[in-house]
Amino acid sequence: MTSHDANAEDKDGSGIVVALHEARRQQDDLPVTFHRRELDEILRVYSMMVGASEWRDYAIDHLKDRAVFSVFRRTSEVPLYQIIKTPALARKQGAYSVMAAGGLILKRGHELARVLSVFDKQLKLVRA
Repeated sequence: MTSHDANAEDKDGSGIVVALHEARRQQDDLPVTFHRRELDEILRVYSMMVGASEWRDYAIDHLKDRAVFSVFRRTSEVPLYQIIKTPALARKQGAYSVMAAGGLILKRGHELARVLSVFDKQLKLVRA
């Protein structure tokens, strides 16, 4: 084995040389996922809405170009809302968006917490 071989090990056997284009191709094949902190924020909102009896079920999809957290009122229905992470839009409109059942984008942005603020309850005036 020569030192110019793409898969050659170091003299002590501790390292393997990998061509950069191969590493990028392997990374491109991985689906987009939500990170732990992102899931914590989403599940915090989800638990509040479940407590208010508005949401009952959810689904998570990790696709090649985006990750989707869908919320349902009933399991057999279409999702009420979808919280979407699209890294390709991170430098443009923002990687995060909330979409309603009809396809209308309710909020889009660079910070997940701000996008999720669309679910914050508005204070209502109650007259006695």
